[in-house]
Formats: sequence, structure tokens, C-alpha cells
Amino acid sequence: MSRYNPKETEPRQRKRWDDANVFRTRSPSEAGDRPKYYVLEMFPYPSGRIHMGHVRNYAMGDLVARFKRARGFNVLHPMGWDAFGMPAENAAMERGIHPKGWTYDNIANMRAQLQQLGLSIDWSREFATCDTTYYGQQQKWFLDLLKHDLVYRKESTVNWDPVDNTVLANEQVIDGRGWRSGALVEKKKLTQWFLKITQYADDLTEGLETLDRWPDKVRLMQSNWIGRSKGLKFKFAFADQAPEGFSDGLEVYTTRPDTLFGAGFVGIAADHPLVKSLPQTPELEAFLAEVKKGGTTQEEIDTGEKLGFNTGLKVAHPFKAGETLDVWIANFILMDYGTGAIFGCPAHDQRDLDFARKYDLPVVEVVLPPNADDSFKVENEAYTGLGTLFNSDFLNGLDIEAAKAEAIARIEAADAGQGATIYRLRDWGVSRQRYWGCPIPVIHCDDCGVVPVPDDQLPVSLPEDVTFDVPGNPLDRHPTWKHVNCPTCNKAARRETDTLDTFVDSSWYFARFTSPHSNQPIDKAAADYWLPVDQYIGGIEHAILHLLYSRFITRALHTCGYLSVKEPFAGLFTQGMLTHETYKAPGGEWVDPSDVDITTEGDKRKAVRLSTGEDLKIGDIEKMSKSKKNVVAPEDIFQTYGVDAARLFVLSNSPPERDVQWTTGGVEGSWRFTSNVWAEFDRLPEGDVAATDEAAALELRKAAHKAIKAVTEGFEAFRFNSAIAKLYEFVNTLRASDIAKTGTDARREALTILAGLIAPITPHLAEEGWARLGYESLIAEADWPAFDPALAQDDVYVLPVQVNGKKRGELSVRIGASEDEIRQMALEDETVKRHLEGVTVRKVIVVPNRILNFVVG
Repeated sequence: MSRYNPKETEPRQRKRWDDANVFRTRSPSEAGDRPKYYVLEMFPYPSGRIHMGHVRNYAMGDLVARFKRARGFNVLHPMGWDAFGMPAENAAMERGIHPKGWTYDNIANMRAQLQQLGLSIDWSREFATCDTTYYGQQQKWFLDLLKHDLVYRKESTVNWDPVDNTVLANEQVIDGRGWRSGALVEKKKLTQWFLKITQYADDLTEGLETLDRWPDKVRLMQSNWIGRSKGLKFKFAFADQAPEGFSDGLEVYTTRPDTLFGAGFVGIAADHPLVKSLPQTPELEAFLAEVKKGGTTQEEIDTGEKLGFNTGLKVAHPFKAGETLDVWIANFILMDYGTGAIFGCPAHDQRDLDFARKYDLPVVEVVLPPNADDSFKVENEAYTGLGTLFNSDFLNGLDIEAAKAEAIARIEAADAGQGATIYRLRDWGVSRQRYWGCPIPVIHCDDCGVVPVPDDQLPVSLPEDVTFDVPGNPLDRHPTWKHVNCPTCNKAARRETDTLDTFVDSSWYFARFTSPHSNQPIDKAAADYWLPVDQYIGGIEHAILHLLYSRFITRALHTCGYLSVKEPFAGLFTQGMLTHETYKAPGGEWVDPSDVDITTEGDKRKAVRLSTGEDLKIGDIEKMSKSKKNVVAPEDIFQTYGVDAARLFVLSNSPPERDVQWTTGGVEGSWRFTSNVWAEFDRLPEGDVAATDEAAALELRKAAHKAIKAVTEGFEAFRFNSAIAKLYEFVNTLRASDIAKTGTDARREALTILAGLIAPITPHLAEEGWARLGYESLIAEADWPAFDPALAQDDVYVLPVQVNGKKRGELSVRIGASEDEIRQMALEDETVKRHLEGVTVRKVIVVPNRILNFVVG
């Protein structure tokens, strides 16, 4: 019997696939009546090396692509590279190299590694977002968005990374620091380019209801981020002389008008226009400078120290005659949410309560919790739950929703404001002050203003003769690139030196894959055929940023006539992370798993560093990361166990949406399985052997057809680990079978089925087994095995037995058994008998395939 050698077989099978060009995508005309299926994994950033997280992500996508192709679909399964961004510029500064060369070298390395995985990808559609042919087409549709008033430019307060010297989106600020540099982010006023994502806020919210093949948690995260809320806009009249420009009052927005009787103060943002009308004292200037240093994200604002400045202004309470509220500047109020002004109800909002306690402001409880009495008081935790209104005059006794409606009605009747809907979502600031990105295709002319680059002058390509010896954007200091003539008046003008946020690049790549070589951004006929993506696969970390931006850009491109669809991804699957134990040396440094030897004595595990012999501390199981050195190099696994064993492990170890803990024992188990599978192919006799036991042959055939049914259902439902567990059972049945009894016909059928079932998981092994069965064709082009329902049906089923509704046992019941037979079986079962001793059976309820219940007295 030959030993399976993946080092030889895997490269050979990949060459056969390449030679046959088997994964080339059929055009619609070639596909005939095959339905289309577009499967796409989130494309990678070309860092230079793939990691085991990549292996898991792309193995999942490849399983789906191979399975659907075998099931008769015309499959599109492409690959590209999300290639712009700061890491390339950082590499340029650190190593004295050009970002372009660094990026394309990394792409070449990672492409070779991914191809080693045996992925069924149509590489003819490959592109990188830094290809001029890609970002040039992006510039075309950007200008179309500009024509449709979906792009604009304004001065705004931005998150400024002082190390990377660029603007960051709110989502790119993590714990107050830049997501790349780790530097403390500052607030800064800059003129920026924006995309009008807010124009689609309602559509983006309502569209979530149609995405029934998305995880609920992702839809909820997006809904919360868009943050549609209904409330009240109204104006507080100033108690004394109104500041200049505010003669008609100070407008606020609230989602809780029901709590107006609990108002303790009015707050405004530090950049509210009212602030400019105040006396510019040193105290005010010092306060504003302090606020400027503060966090920029909602999380930081919610959890950070609350700071305030009393303006000395007072406004009249709209419902309490003669009562006034102080107006404060507060650091937790944002100018770009609502009106930039609020009333604070400390008893029922935690931020307001923290602020009120710090500055000794009134705290008035107005929502009474269920089962509480009028003595209810708030101490250090605001009450934000349900209840009825009290201490609220005409609102007393109403529930919260009824009180909201009544408060709005009263304000509207007084002509002081009106009900309104606003959004947490802000327009998308896309300007980035860096070189390695898509140039924004406009020209600034002193006479003509902002002028789009004419179509015949696109693409606006990045200059290659740039330097990174000083921080900042090399495009700003390039001696010639930014100096051009105005396309309208031909006078001297300047190119825009900001480049686009890289999330713009990844917000439409799925559409470009449908026609990657078109001389237009999108070939509409190809996009109409392929979109939406049927199955999108990627990490939960992209639930807000990438997915929301892609949904928006798809709608914008629909508005501009490029696309017919509004939702880009019909199905979304978010896979879990790959984790590994961590190991730490006595000196505190993290140790790579390849330098660790684990021994077990009883229940205790011991870790020793191979290179030094010192004992190590076994730490937590955490996401694989370079910083903690708990990363397993895929190439080492491939070299030791083979690609298929690695693919099998990451697909089989746990449900795909959950994290997987990498263990050497786990991948060794996968390797043993591939060896066992090959052994079954290898022990098939050359000649025909007649069955000597027809029952044994039939049982083997049944096991094979049951496996088809179970694996098919598992793959369709993304229960890959469950499907693989069924394959293990099937292989065990094969190993236990006696060829002399089953004969070669039943065994050949079982092995043919096995080859088909493992092809999406361990494709190289499947091809090798297929060839061992004598097929000259490729299993990559074969149809999915079909099961015979009669053979796939179980002969028996498990029937729970209850006594007075409590489970007391189980019966293995023959399919088709009558109620009388089932009743008699139960009465003869020893376990059931014990529970019926000494009682009178008053009734027996039999529901075949469901339950049997004895009613006793």
C-alpha cells in the first residue's frame, strides 16, 4: 500500500487545474441555463505574508465555490488586493523604498502563497486597488457622484493623527488613538471632501430588513450606527437679552421630550455658533483649548470626564412659567449631531447626571419605575428604563411614549418647535493627506473654483518621483505634479493633493470584478448578471465600516446609472477568528509556538523553550497576533502536513462563525484523516470482486448515500464542521468494511461518492483519489454526487418516551412502525416498565416520529 505524500501530489494537481484552466469564469452566454453564483471573500491587504486567518477565510470561500460549481452553478470566484494605505508609506519611510515596489512585491509573495492553497479562483480577474486601471475608473465614477451632488467640500472638525499626518474617520480612532500609528488623535479644522451618505440614511436603514441572509448582530450594528431617532426640535427663549444672532431663541434637539420637566441645564457644543457671541475671556479660551484635546469618538465622549463652562446665559423653561435654566458649554455635546445643543435631564441620562453632579446642578426625577413610589430618587446611576411620568404636571401618569407625543403636541401648539427625525450617521469625510491613495480628480483654480478633471485627462496618476524623508503628504511638496493649468480658463491652477480614504477603494471592488478589464468603471450588463454577491465572507470587524460604505456606494452608483442593484451582498457570513495559546519567558518576552515544547503529566501541562531550555508560562488563548508571537506560519504547516490537512483543520474544528483554537494535535488529526482516506482509495483491488454478503454491500451503499445527504445539507447551511463530522463517520464505515463481503461495485461507488464529497475541503486529495479510481477527467469539473432517497433514509428513528409529560426513556423505532407496534415496544422496554410500576395507565398518546406519552394516575 502506497503512503500518501502531499508534497508530491498537491503541486501536481494544482498544475493539472492550471493547465486545464478549470476555474475560468464562464460568460453568461457560455453558461447556458446554469444559474449564476458569485462567492467572494473580503480581499486582503498585501502585507507580504498570509496567516492562518487568511487560510480559514479563503478555505471557507473555496469550499462554497467548489460546492456550488459541482452543483451546477456558473460560479464567479475572484481575488484582488486592497493595496493603498499608510502601511506602504510607513515602509517607505522606514526602509527607504517606494510604496509601489513594496506593495507589488508583497502582492507577488502573497499570490504565490494563496495559489499554494489550491483555491478555485479565476486569477484572470485579479487586480489591485493601486493599479492605475482600477483607481482611474474610480476617479470616473467619483466625478459622476460630484455631478449628482453626492460629493461636496467644506471646513469641518476632523480627527487628526499627528504621527501619520492624516485625517481619520471616527471609526479609525480606537480608544482615542490612530488605528495605525497609535498616536493620540487631535481635533483640527480642515477643508475636506465629503460623500453624502446621509442622503441615503433612510434607505440604508430600511434596506437592512431585506438582508435576511445577514447575521442579525451585523444588521443591528449597522442600524445603531445609522442611528435613526425620532424626537423634537424646539427653541428655548432667552430669559434676558438674547445674544446677537439668537433673537428667536436657542434651538435644541431631544429624543426624550417626555423628560422636559426634569431639565436641569441646557448644553451646547464647544464649536456652537453661540460660543462666538460670548465674551472671549482667558477662562473661556482655556476651556475651549482643553476641550480640543479631548476624545473624538462617541465612546470616549460617553466615558470620558465631563467638562463644562457656564456661559452666564439663561433660557426660559417652556413648560414651567418663571423658571430658567443655565446655558453651559459641555465637552460631551457634538455640533454635528442634532443642533449641537441639548437640554440635560440628569435623572434619566448618565452623561447629564455625571455633569450635574460635578457642577452641582439640579437633578429632578420625572420617570417613575414600575412598582416605585413618589419617593423614588436617583443617586449616581441615571434611571433609563420604562415607567410612568411624575413630577411633570400635565404629563403625570402617562407612559413614556404617550408623554413624548403629548410634549411634542404642546410645543407644536405653542409654535416653538416640531417633531423631527435625525440620524447619528454623519457624511463620510474621504480626504486623506497622504500619497499612497487614489488622487481626488479635481483642480483648484483661483478664478473658476473647483474644476473636475476632464474625462480625457483621466486617470490622474500618482507621480513616482516622490520622497518620504519628512512627515506629511509628498504630493504637497512635489515640484511639478500639483501645478497644472485650469481646464476651463487655462490659467495656472493646482491639483487636489488629498487622496481618497482607502475604504472608498474597497466600497466597489466587488462590482469591478464583474468586468475587471472594461474601459468603463462598470460594465452594466455584466454587473446586472452577477450582482448582488450571493455569498460574501469576512470578519465581523468590518460590520460597520466596509459593509456600510459598500452599501452606500452601491446606492450612489445606482443613482448614477452604473448599477441596477442597491444591495451589494445578498448573503453575508462572518467567520470566527483563529486563536492560539500564548507563551511567555521569565524575562517577559513572548515566545513563538515553534520554539515551544509542551509535555503533559496527568492534568498538568508544561511548556519549555526549545532554544534555551527555560520553563515558560502558558498564557491565555488569544487571537493570533504578531505582537504576542502566537502566530503559526502557514508554510510550516503546509510543509509538514500538507495544504489539505490545514484546510481540513480550519474547516472542521468548530462552527465557522466561532473562533478556532489552533493546536498541533488538531492538525495532526486532520493529517491522519487524509492518510486514512488515501488508504481507502489505495486498497481498492484492480480487478472486480463479487459481493459475498449482499446485506453488507447494501449497508455500505446506504452509508454512502446518507453521507451525501448529510454533507450536502451541512454545506448548504454553512455547518461545515457538522458535514465533516459525517465524513469522518463515513470513512470509519469504509475502513471497517470487508471488500470480500461488499465486493468492488459497492466499494467503488462509495469511494466515488467520497471523492466528490471531500473535493471542496481537501481538493488535492480528492483529485488523487479520483485518478486512483481510473477517471481521466478532473473531479474539479465533476457534478456533485446525488443520493438515492430510499438509500439515504434511516431505517430507524429515536422516539422519546414520556410518563405524564416527563421524559423517561427512548426507543429505536423502525421507520413505518404502527402505533400498536410502538406502544408494545414501549411496554416491553425495561426502563419504561420501571416507571410504570404501581401506577394505572389511563391513556397512551402516540405521535409517530414525534413522541409517546403515558398518562398515568
